[in-house]
Amino acid sequence: MDNDLIYKIALTQIPKVGSVTAKNLISYCGGVKEVFSKSKSFLKKVPGIGETLAANIFSFDGFEAVREEIDFINQNKVDVHFLLDNSYPHRLKQIPDCPIVVYSKGSSNLNPEKCIAIVGTRKMTSYGKQFVHKLIEEISVYQPTIVSGLAYGVDVQAHKQSLKYDLPTFGVVAHGLDQVYPSLHRPIVQEMIKNKGAVISEYTSKTIPIKENFPMRNRLVAGMVDAVIVIESANKGGSLITAELANPYNRDVLALPGAINQKYSAGCNYLIKKNKAHLIEGIEDLVQLLNWDVQIERKVQKPLFQDFTDNQQKLFSIIHENTEVGIDHLQIKSGFVSSLIAITLLELEMKNCIVSLPGKRYKSLQ
Repeated sequence: MDNDLIYKIALTQIPKVGSVTAKNLISYCGGVKEVFSKSKSFLKKVPGIGETLAANIFSFDGFEAVREEIDFINQNKVDVHFLLDNSYPHRLKQIPDCPIVVYSKGSSNLNPEKCIAIVGTRKMTSYGKQFVHKLIEEISVYQPTIVSGLAYGVDVQAHKQSLKYDLPTFGVVAHGLDQVYPSLHRPIVQEMIKNKGAVISEYTSKTIPIKENFPMRNRLVAGMVDAVIVIESANKGGSLITAELANPYNRDVLALPGAINQKYSAGCNYLIKKNKAHLIEGIEDLVQLLNWDVQIERKVQKPLFQDFTDNQQKLFSIIHENTEVGIDHLQIKSGFVSSLIAITLLELEMKNCIVSLPGKRYKSLQ
């Protein structure tokens, strides 16, 4: 068992501490456990932490509930993916407001080679249903993982058709993994897990699916994939939120056009009209957009990062110039003390520039 797991989960349970603030705390304190050992005066100096948040952190008394959560995790074979773990979804790590902890049940591999989201209205028409069926049938040859939200309508059809064509499918939910919402979809979840799929959440058990959780869930759907396909949507709804989030996350968005007098085509037509989505008529549009049928040779260039501090740039340069680098080599080459190396490596990992390997070794991702 991860010795720091109790602190990783606890950090997500502190009132008013969101994912961005949590990352700042980890970086400035030198680790997750260290957040809970710092003085209140130290915590107040962390960017984004004032008197109230410092008090919330310093006086946190929810460790017993966290221990109960760890018991639930162990008893129900739930996987925990911390931001700096290799198992954490690497696509999700690229978005600025990604959660520091993600829970999953089923496949422990949340980093498939090809991954797309299919989302849309709960009140799907026969037009949308036929398109979902045809799209997934034709896309199955490329063996992508299909991500959706387990809701009625387009979501559950995407999951069902993925199972029909033996494609792994991930359901991202807005509640804890101790339940399935809607409960009618429990048998589908069981089949998804059997078929190398997973159910994924950022919420601990006993978290109910309240209204405010669904937009948060939608950012995970958008962040975990290469592209988002909106099948049908009214001019308001969760699938439009997912599409609007996907654009600043630099994810490709595609939308199925429909008749101008059809309520559940209005959202898709709007996305296309405002250049917020590519028009999709069939599988060829997706394949071409994602270059799935074209091998592109990319030149390797040494990256330039203008937002690096001097310490970050020095360590990154040492790592980038070598295949793999150990702590001892970094200390000799940089001249940094071990505590400064630890903090700087954590900052570089959070920028998604390096990855930690077994044996306290590090490798550049750029």
